[in-house]
Amino acid sequence: MFRIVGGKAKDLCDPFLQPTRRDVLRVGGSGMLGLSLGALLQLKATNANATQLLSRERPGWGRAKSVIMVYLQGGPSHIDLWDPKENVPDNVRSVFKPISTRIPGVQFTENLPKLAGLNDRFTMIRSMSYSPNGLFNHTAAIYQMMTGYTTDKVSPSGQLEPPNPKDFPNFGSHLVKLRPVDEPMLPFVMLPRPLQESNVIGKGGTAGFLGKAFDPYTLYPEGDDMDMTKMDRVKIDDLKLPDDVFSVRLQRRARLRDLVNQQMPEMERAVESFKLDEHYNQALNLVISGRARDAFDLNKEPQAVRDAYGKTTFGQSCLLARRLIEAGTRVVEVVWPKVANSDNHSWDQHSGLSKRMKEQSAPMFDTGISALISDLDERGMLDETLLVVVGEFGRSPQRGVSTSGNDNDADGRDHWPYCYTGLIAGAGTKRGLVYGKSDQTASAPLENPVHPTQLLASIYHAFGIEPETMVMNHLNQPRELVKAQAVTDWFA
Repeated sequence: MFRIVGGKAKDLCDPFLQPTRRDVLRVGGSGMLGLSLGALLQLKATNANATQLLSRERPGWGRAKSVIMVYLQGGPSHIDLWDPKENVPDNVRSVFKPISTRIPGVQFTENLPKLAGLNDRFTMIRSMSYSPNGLFNHTAAIYQMMTGYTTDKVSPSGQLEPPNPKDFPNFGSHLVKLRPVDEPMLPFVMLPRPLQESNVIGKGGTAGFLGKAFDPYTLYPEGDDMDMTKMDRVKIDDLKLPDDVFSVRLQRRARLRDLVNQQMPEMERAVESFKLDEHYNQALNLVISGRARDAFDLNKEPQAVRDAYGKTTFGQSCLLARRLIEAGTRVVEVVWPKVANSDNHSWDQHSGLSKRMKEQSAPMFDTGISALISDLDERGMLDETLLVVVGEFGRSPQRGVSTSGNDNDADGRDHWPYCYTGLIAGAGTKRGLVYGKSDQTASAPLENPVHPTQLLASIYHAFGIEPETMVMNHLNQPRELVKAQAVTDWFA
């Protein structure tokens, strides 16, 4: 019997994906059109060669094997962190002093002394920008940043309906489907809390129409957001084998199940849309392998390393992200461990910005991110790991004004999507590049504006995936991963 085993490409339009069994069956009918099996395989080889040539001509193409997205939920003030302005009105100027960085002529504020000492290792994007169109508030802006799409149902306040199976997928879900892990390890992890504003929890953080098999594994330790020791209580019992089940016995059961499934093609087709195989295989691999359990054990790290990241929920989450990537996880999303529109450590600083940023959010951020960049670099992991650090928007240049209907005092800034800052590092991105430039008051880009969809397109590009690759939604309609092009100037 002649048998061809193809890749899972039935709903994709990319030359680098293998033909499916259904594709090969179609060849029989395509002979009348002049396309034989040999011609199909020759076309596939030609496409592969073209892809290889293309990769040599496109900077950064296919360099990334993994990605860490550090998501600054709440929208940090770019002016008070890493794009300070001088010779501006008092209600625009940051209350924090500007400091020099490793790059001549580039300044941060005093809130980021550690990052200022190593900004020659990453690319700054000082021109993130988009027009709001209903995205002035967190939930809708988060959804756009994570999926590359806006939603039809946006209330005047920007609130969305809860997550549902019709949502566009989180970019991490697309990545682990198109670039599945080849080791018994969690492919996609989100920690230490969900994306959230008010009672809308998890919007933009699921696999949506791809199916639950591509949802992230969520690690949300118990404890209040202000509990800085919650990462010490991470529970991994659900990844352990029951005492009476040995791995060999479990594998034997799996082989038996495969034999049964081979005799039930009709049932297999009937449940295909539920992605049961992906669920089963993922669970099987995880419980057999101790790799995931070991990765979650922060006590295996030297105390000096844990201290370098900061003994905070955010710092230890960054450390855990590195451990997960090191163990084989493809995508880790670290969500800022304080919900948007809340007080204290939140970046959503409509009031009390001076104290909250200086004493709470900025020190945690500066310590955690600088340690993560240094650690990845020193371990050689930045060669194939892409690090992205960004929020859903910045803060208004003028203090005390309302841009989104919120109340702001004289020591607070409102939401501002027109201009803000992010950073990327690793996977072939340039070191010490400052891309884009904001105007005199950091209100709008003067050079090279970057839309959030372009950032997502650049992530796909780094993985060797065309940003406009088509996938089928829940209605079996083709949709692009994202309608944007990568910013190749970021890559060396």
